[in-house]
Amino acid sequence: MPTALRLALCALLALLALPSAGCRRLRARGGRVESASVRQGRALYARYCALCHGRRLQGYAADHANALGNQHFLSLATPGFLRAAIREGRPGTPMSAWGRAAGGPLTDAQVDDLVAFLRSRARRPLRAPAEFVPPGDLTAGRAAWAQHCQRCHGDRGQGSPVATSVAHPNFLSTVGDGFLRTTIIEGRPGTAMPSFRTLPPATVDSLVRLVRTLGIPPPPPPERFEPPPGLDRLVMNPTAPPPNFTLREGRFVPGAQVARAIAEGRRMVILDTRATSDWSRGHVAGALPFPFYDIEDMARHLPRDGTWIVAYCACPHAASGHVVDLLRQRGYPRTAVLDEGITWWMQQGHPSAYAARLPADAP
Repeated sequence: MPTALRLALCALLALLALPSAGCRRLRARGGRVESASVRQGRALYARYCALCHGRRLQGYAADHANALGNQHFLSLATPGFLRAAIREGRPGTPMSAWGRAAGGPLTDAQVDDLVAFLRSRARRPLRAPAEFVPPGDLTAGRAAWAQHCQRCHGDRGQGSPVATSVAHPNFLSTVGDGFLRTTIIEGRPGTAMPSFRTLPPATVDSLVRLVRTLGIPPPPPPERFEPPPGLDRLVMNPTAPPPNFTLREGRFVPGAQVARAIAEGRRMVILDTRATSDWSRGHVAGALPFPFYDIEDMARHLPRDGTWIVAYCACPHAASGHVVDLLRQRGYPRTAVLDEGITWWMQQGHPSAYAARLPADAP
């Protein structure tokens, strides 16, 4: 072999033996190369998202959290759509705002890692459906909605125990008509959302137009709140007698009993197990934030003298039940889940409180 060729081959082999900076950030998983951002996103998903969306992204593990791993969904879910959904959530639903700017725990970089992980689950190219949808007829759209959609999504698109909301302004402000049209036609195979390929195109267009009207008014600017308080005043009415709770199935306490205990000034602890952004927007009076994803750090603040501990969430049993299970494992037997959850509590007008809002120009 000529000397020059031999030297060139040696140089090439030497280069191949050296790991580049980019390669050091990659790791194989199941035959696929995974970046550091995807690995970090995987860990974040396990901590913050799997409780509701499922460990395998299959959805519906709690409440009606959608199937984030569904390939039809991922083929339409752009990074911008996912990023906005994670940061801003769906206020008023069990989907929390996870971005730090909205009061949640995640930095922008962590949100990007979560998006990278979710996009890494896609097995087909990202699509860009045509955004031009012929104007539909609202009357026809209402009739089609009542016949095909209302049973699952509700009369106003607000969602139900088996389907997500399609009327939330945070959702509608981040999807185009092509996203809606394609979703109606194709459905979400493997979930309760069927395909409506047999509907006439004009009917689909009318449904798209109707769904657009459900999202009025537009989403308000993200609100900012004072940081949550510490856990130094966890116990309500520390010198008072305890409440007399009767638990359903040894686990669930009716909201009426909790409301009566508050009115009577009984000694207890009430934990809001949602993301801190949800606590800021409204919580049971006297409750302190105790997010389900921070139990290890926060459980040490709880009293061990037999004080009743009531946990609640919006699902209404997933996050709160998770916390109660872990607290009982740690030796807190007098724990209970607020049976009806926070949404019911506030709808009933029971004692509630809100974090102070910061002015828009606050540093």
